[in-house]
Amino acid sequence: MNRRTEMLHSLAESLIEVQDCHPLRVAIDGITASGKTTLGNELTSAITERGRPVIRIRMDDFHHRREHRYRQGKDSARGYYDDAYDFDTLNQQVLRPLGPNGNLEFRRRIIDLASDTPIVEPAELATSDSILIADGSFMQRHHRRSWDVVIFVNTGFDEALRRGSARDAEQFGGHAEAEQRYAHRYHAASHMYIDEVDPIHAADFIIDNDDPSSPQLYRSARDWN
Repeated sequence: MNRRTEMLHSLAESLIEVQDCHPLRVAIDGITASGKTTLGNELTSAITERGRPVIRIRMDDFHHRREHRYRQGKDSARGYYDDAYDFDTLNQQVLRPLGPNGNLEFRRRIIDLASDTPIVEPAELATSDSILIADGSFMQRHHRRSWDVVIFVNTGFDEALRRGSARDAEQFGGHAEAEQRYAHRYHAASHMYIDEVDPIHAADFIIDNDDPSSPQLYRSARDWN
């Protein structure tokens, strides 16, 4: 068993051990291109293999529409930080119904990001033993008390820039353009978030993920320090 598989098994077992009367609401937090979505997908598989139902949600499906997202400018870091994600709707449509005294009826997404088209789908019904796995940026800025567990994927800015610009070069018209977008918008906003919220020290688990093949799991900021 390799180091990443060991980490995933340990983290999955830790989450399954948490007992509550409502679904466990787990946020995967981190800067842009830190590895949040990859971890969310892998963790979903690891938990499902152990027989627990998982609700998988991505904040990409809870964006505001383009007009709102870009109202401070398409390259604005402050605009990305303030206007990209609709955390209030996530709280109303997902976190509260899955929380204490909730009705367990949730929505999985509200927008098709590529086409900028709102999505209205019938609510789904969760079971009380479900585990919600949701990944995105700025996850602890709003409604922090609605998350039962927060995992922070800790990747350095240089490494995240390398990954993100390689991944999104085609989307942004080239590697240099992608690097500029990351530096001036996404990662500049991530610096705002770190300065304002100190999300690493507010997280329940921290994963050092500069080397995805050999991540290190910490069970508190005290252990990480």
